[in-house]
Amino acid sequence: MESRSLPLPDGLAGVRVDAGLAKLLGFSRNFAAEVVEAGGVTVDGVVVDKSDKLKAGGWLEVNWQPKQEVAIVPMAVPDLTIVYDDDSFVVVNKPAGVAAHPSVGWTGPTVVGALAAAGYRISTSGAAERAGIVHRLDAGTSGLMVVAKSEAAYTALKRAFHDREVEKIYHTVVQGHPDPLSGTIDAPVGRHPKADWKFAVTAEGKHAVTHYETLEAFPYGSLLEVHLETGRTHQIRVHMAAQRHPCVGDAMYGADPKISARLGLTRQWLHAKQLSFAHPETGDWVTFNSEYAPDLAHALSVLRNED
Repeated sequence: MESRSLPLPDGLAGVRVDAGLAKLLGFSRNFAAEVVEAGGVTVDGVVVDKSDKLKAGGWLEVNWQPKQEVAIVPMAVPDLTIVYDDDSFVVVNKPAGVAAHPSVGWTGPTVVGALAAAGYRISTSGAAERAGIVHRLDAGTSGLMVVAKSEAAYTALKRAFHDREVEKIYHTVVQGHPDPLSGTIDAPVGRHPKADWKFAVTAEGKHAVTHYETLEAFPYGSLLEVHLETGRTHQIRVHMAAQRHPCVGDAMYGADPKISARLGLTRQWLHAKQLSFAHPETGDWVTFNSEYAPDLAHALSVLRNED
């Protein structure tokens, strides 16, 4: 762990925290944002967000783990299928057990590695290990991801996700029956206060809004359609667990292991079902859909048969 403590110069007054940090300490903008998102930056003792504005004369404290280089390793993923492909982007149906991109400590397959193994050339914008990645899915979540191939598409899609101009629809099976059967969960999501690898609803978290609707109800669970208004890490999993309706199979957030075993699940029942956005070149609204992964389809079949 490295750290720096210093007063903020007048020239950075009104500058975003991540941009100011990059200028002051020589970080890349992406790395600066990662440090801020990890809670490693305080001004006058208060933890700040990357979009907050700096104030002259404030006392800045920064704590960070030095960046470790990770390489993209081409690795074929037979179950990863191509849903759509053109000169601007490629849409994939990601299986569970595959990360979006390489990271320190992850030795399994990745979406960028799978595309490299298949001969795809993708955008080089962003951090080297995240080439072309404009959004992510948890390794344990299956479904649709779009990866930019051209630099123009990377810029346009990154902005669209940032500005919430992308429609993301997920399906999930949760334990029990939400009350009301359809509704909105508006609760901030941040790092879990006692477990670094988890997230939680916390007053210090980032604004997060999840809209859900019950599609089917079973004796022990419900199939929900979820529309994300924001895209926080583990957002659906955290919000549903906070309502005492964790995603079936999600041991990290309190799912009943007996139900998971009965359904044959070793990961959360959560699938990125539909993805819609303006095509970065034509401006046309495009929509992509994907089928449930085999393990999710099997678990849903078991639930329906029990009903």
